[in-house]
Amino acid sequence: MSIDEVKHRLLRYVCLSDEEAKAFLDVLEPFDLSKKDVLVEVNAHCQYFYWVQEGYLMNFQTDDKGFDHVLQFAIANWWTADLGSYLHGTLATYRIVALTDCKLLGISKDNLDNLLDTYPAFERYFRIIFQNALVNHQKRIIQNVAFQADVRYDEFNKQFPGIELIVPLKHVASYLGITPQFLSKLRKRSLFNSNLS
Repeated sequence: MSIDEVKHRLLRYVCLSDEEAKAFLDVLEPFDLSKKDVLVEVNAHCQYFYWVQEGYLMNFQTDDKGFDHVLQFAIANWWTADLGSYLHGTLATYRIVALTDCKLLGISKDNLDNLLDTYPAFERYFRIIFQNALVNHQKRIIQNVAFQADVRYDEFNKQFPGIELIVPLKHVASYLGITPQFLSKLRKRSLFNSNLS
């Protein structure tokens, strides 16, 4: 990634000088994953905050019955990590796996802290990233509690267009808090309605 690409990708949140963009690039480490590779494992330390350049990742927890509870799908230009582990040095409670081949850039906690201390633009950038993540998390909680499944499904498709072609339906169902069988009915209904219009 070039300095100009960094400036362009972060421009939505902050304006960066060439020096700031270079400092950011200098602390990012590349990671290439193949489909099904595990990026973060439960009971290990999450050493990096990962910026997705290409591909899809899933952040989830598996219960004692073997059921996966999906916390996040991470797509291009999103950040992902087991934040508790990354920020506090504790053991990870979530797994992160590649759903497709992925290209990531990771920043260690020490490098992030140094970047934030040295360049105020990144303090602003990461504050906005975390604020937006909190807003989206709260929105998802309300949707899961108060919205019907078909509304949640429609919102999911708006947020992640085309992801159903990549992600196994059982994971989409888990993210939505419904059974795979019910998701199948919603998909059929949605396809039927779109064919009518």
